[in-house]
Amino acid sequence: MVTTRKTKEERREDILDAALEVFAELGYSGASTEEIATKAGISQPYVFRLFGTKKELFKAVVARCFRETLEEFQRAAEGVRGQDALTAMGRAYADRLLPDRTRLRAQMQAYAACDDPEICAVVRAGYGDLVAYVERVSGLPPAAVARFFAKGMLLNVVASMGVDQDPEPWSERLLVGCKETD
Repeated sequence: MVTTRKTKEERREDILDAALEVFAELGYSGASTEEIATKAGISQPYVFRLFGTKKELFKAVVARCFRETLEEFQRAAEGVRGQDALTAMGRAYADRLLPDRTRLRAQMQAYAACDDPEICAVVRAGYGDLVAYVERVSGLPPAAVARFFAKGMLLNVVASMGVDQDPEPWSERLLVGCKETD
């Protein structure tokens, strides 16, 4: 049986995948590089060799999450502009990103870790890239862009609590409100 060794980049992606799950569950402070290494099927020293520190790994996970969200928005808005672009991006978020509870929890953990200035800088840059893209492709005024992001954050909170899957009357009303167009 021939085994092929993974490349450094493939190992890096494996570590980022494992770290996403562990950070989503335990947060930056609660997660350990040992647990991440075990989940990735590699040694803890290799995590440090590729990322240097737990903070650098966390920042890489956060940056990748924002980048993947931006890429999803770009695919969704391809060929459309204005309100149609907002609608397409909102639909893509609701259909493809929102159901990923691991990603949602990781986002919430990233916001919670913003007490650290280095982590906060990564979160601000990633969120800023999303805002800039949405502004550019929609061409809509700041109030419309703000409503788009406000609905997204509300959806994140509702989904993080699991009430999108096990609804309560108040959450159903909020979700209906989120589906209404402005």
